Amino acid sequence: MHPMEYKKEKNGTGVMTNLQLEHSEIIVDVDFTNNKRVNEILTNEASSSFLLYPGKENFNLSERNSTEMNHFLGDSPHLFILDGTWPCARKMLRLSKNLQSLQRVSFDNKIKSKFILKQQPESLCLSTIESVYTVINLLKKGEVEQCDTNDFLLPFEKMIEYQVKCILDPTNNQYRPSHKKGKIKAKNIYKKNSQRSIIFEK
Repeated sequence: MHPMEYKKEKNGTGVMTNLQLEHSEIIVDVDFTNNKRVNEILTNEASSSFLLYPGKENFNLSERNSTEMNHFLGDSPHLFILDGTWPCARKMLRLSKNLQSLQRVSFDNKIKSKFILKQQPESLCLSTIESVYTVINLLKKGEVEQCDTNDFLLPFEKMIEYQVKCILDPTNNQYRPSHKKGKIKAKNIYKKNSQRSIIFEK
């Protein structure tokens, strides 16, 4: 997790993911090249490590069967996920030589992000908790994972529901300037520079 995300986003989707997912941990840094905990995991001979990151040449979980998944991931895999804004995540990867060398996994995004208040740069880009939710379900389908994901997104969904409620409350000026009137607009198109701060329609 990027330090900015750790300090500012106490209800961020990375924190939610950590609370929902057993055997997960948050490691805070920007350059993980010399991070003691990360390198401890990477040098553990009893396990293998992978990086979840979008890309065409990655091991695509959406296209693999159970045998292929098990053969690729091994018996005790660790999956690293970069948590922060996309510019921060790209910087973390650019600086972290040890993470750059990891084999990468990805998936075909077939779900629409519920993060209607925050757009991602591309359709493949989901929030951290949505990405992990997708990966776990694919691993379950491939008989690699067995955990229950029925309520995995519930904290995230409740957060969005609360944020929308606050924004639409005309007496609440903490979530929107008083001059912005109107209804919330679901963000169906992935953002361009000119659209980054648009959350209302007139």
